[in-house]
Amino acid sequence: MTHWSALPAHERRAVLGLAALLAVLVALPVVISGYLLSVAILILYFAYTGQAWNVMMGFAGQLSLGHSLYVGVAAYAAAALYVHFGVGPWMGVWLAVLLCAGLGAAIGFLAFRFGIGGVYFALLTIAFAEFTRIGFDHFEWVGASGGFFLPVEQRTSNDLLDLRGSPVMFYYVMLALAAAAFALCAWLLRSRAGYYWQAIRENEEAAQALGIHVFRWKMLAVVISSAMTALAGVFFAFYYNNLFPEQIFHISRSIEMILGPIIGGVGTLFGPVLGAAVLTLLADGITDLLAKLGVEFPGVKQVFYGLVLLLVIMFRPNGLWPALARRLGLSRDGAGD
Repeated sequence: MTHWSALPAHERRAVLGLAALLAVLVALPVVISGYLLSVAILILYFAYTGQAWNVMMGFAGQLSLGHSLYVGVAAYAAAALYVHFGVGPWMGVWLAVLLCAGLGAAIGFLAFRFGIGGVYFALLTIAFAEFTRIGFDHFEWVGASGGFFLPVEQRTSNDLLDLRGSPVMFYYVMLALAAAAFALCAWLLRSRAGYYWQAIRENEEAAQALGIHVFRWKMLAVVISSAMTALAGVFFAFYYNNLFPEQIFHISRSIEMILGPIIGGVGTLFGPVLGAAVLTLLADGITDLLAKLGVEFPGVKQVFYGLVLLLVIMFRPNGLWPALARRLGLSRDGAGD
């Protein structure tokens, strides 16, 4: 284990900053209103799903535009087990993770075995999500297009076991997931897998020439990313208590998940967190302001997302976090050591 004093100055500042941020987030529900708590849950949700997507794209360079597939399949799997068989979410989550990991492995195998990459891999992920949406639109066992609803009145002696509780409970569950995802990704980046993924992302042919088993490591990235996203799907089902194929499998869901990392910084650890916070706070703020002014603007969030994305691409193509990290002295470039 590295001694604290042996760590570079920028890493010590980063660790202290993360500890302070975590302390603030733990205490947050005590000082904010119910509405702001729901916004905080949404930020943590997109920070988590962005981190999961970042493993596939930011670390290994495999662009997916169909991550809503894993959210939807996991949500329906856990919800169906709960409604039809009384299996709690903490048991159902294992089936959800296995299903999504299997789907990710199947998509990865089809793509990588036949040399499908880049934009064609992205189109393949969209196609799988769309085919699944059509299938669930006609799957009567889970409500088909009419929706699948969880019984919100059902309670047990321990609400946490069935994810039945107050928004504060859901906040801490999502905070735990986001913190665990951050820690896992930090470890992955420093592991052999992280270095191999970086080599594959930068130049796949060169990585292959160096002896890296490109197919195996790309498959690992896809499986980890899809399995992580499955956890978000289970949370989604029990937080909202209703599922509609047109909503949960729609490509707009996938776009929402990837905007955070793109705005914050693809391939960075804190980029998905910063991007999720900036987009959610500003988008909800604009929506709330327009509502107070009595102005109806359909699709205002989508327009706002597009404008922010355009500005970031023009002025901060690497995302907001790398430049901010340098200014705060949290990166090697700006650490001064």
